[in-house]
Amino acid sequence: MPEGTFVIVGAGLTGAKAAETLREEGFAGRILLIGEEIERPYERPPLSKGFLLGAEPREKAHVHEPEWYGEHDVELRLGVAVDALDTAAHVVRLATGERIGYDRALLATGATPRRLDVPGARLQGIHYLRTMADAAALKQALVHGGRRVVVAGAGWIGLETAAAARAHGNGVTVIEPEPVPLHRVVGPEVGGMFADLHRDNGVDLRLEQGVAGFWGAGQVSAAVTAGGAEVPADVVIAGIGVRPNTRLAEAAGLEVSDGILVDQSLRTSDPDVFAAGDVANAYNPLLGRRIRVEHWANALNGGPAAARAMLGREVVYDRVPYFFSDQFDLGMEMSGVAAPGEYDEVVYRGDRASGEFVVFWLSDGRVVAGMNVNVWDVTADVQALIRSGRPVDAARLADPGVPLAGLG
Repeated sequence: MPEGTFVIVGAGLTGAKAAETLREEGFAGRILLIGEEIERPYERPPLSKGFLLGAEPREKAHVHEPEWYGEHDVELRLGVAVDALDTAAHVVRLATGERIGYDRALLATGATPRRLDVPGARLQGIHYLRTMADAAALKQALVHGGRRVVVAGAGWIGLETAAAARAHGNGVTVIEPEPVPLHRVVGPEVGGMFADLHRDNGVDLRLEQGVAGFWGAGQVSAAVTAGGAEVPADVVIAGIGVRPNTRLAEAAGLEVSDGILVDQSLRTSDPDVFAAGDVANAYNPLLGRRIRVEHWANALNGGPAAARAMLGREVVYDRVPYFFSDQFDLGMEMSGVAAPGEYDEVVYRGDRASGEFVVFWLSDGRVVAGMNVNVWDVTADVQALIRSGRPVDAARLADPGVPLAGLG
């Protein structure tokens, strides 16, 4: 087992779980976990779910108790950025000027929200959601209710924050250029289901039109759609996607394309540098191609996989992408990839009108993705169908009386 110094750049869920795994696997060397935020490592889903709704305290989001890092001899450096990675010298340079040598390094630098590039985008009252501080500021803006909230973007963040804003008693308008919410990740059929869900809960959906700008005298007072309509706004939430934080990797000469390119063991183009989480564009043998996954499960599982690979273990990171969401009275779990072009058939199992069903996306008769809606304890079976890669009988797949476990 290698010894020496392992440096983890990025103190989020990915980095924290990597540090935890290194110690669990018996690594006795020095571990440095370095993060730009002053908050100790935390999970991000509560930021748009339980914490934003006021149902969970911020402490519940933390990965470990404060004393865990000292007890496990993990040097946690918070509030400091890594300015440079010198792969030839095996050194990282901090913004403070300190230089730290490493034997192996893990880049878990995550992603940054895309910024609106329209007139008025710098007005006060326009929020982005990525950090705990972002969530605390947004919660403060929503919690008293009675505000006019405009959400730019009907992706997962946009829809979850829209649901939270309605739960706090605010009026909500969602502006989205695609024909349905989540069009690029679930397609038009299921995207339409989410449109109905939000309309039924009082959300005003403005689809097939983007945000062209904002009005306000210092503070935002209205959003302007591409069609010229003005939508009153006291609060704006921008949920238009993220960009992977690849600056450090690019400057170091690592291979980068929509994230840091890594192999199936999460190793970069430098043999002593690994990458995991939102920033990693990894080759997934199950899918037979590269994929960059921005969801919680990838951070949770990718950090430990990278840690084992850093220790020289044989690692094949081929997880089925997984995501979960809670919006109004809908709870769901999704496995696989269901973007338009990835499937040619949609099959429903159960009664959609009841609000409890499973939907499958198929390609050439094979299940490529599945979403269980208010139905629980089926994720393992759904993922087994995806992993099998075998054609299934669509009629049997749609029949709740046929066990999923017998279809793959």
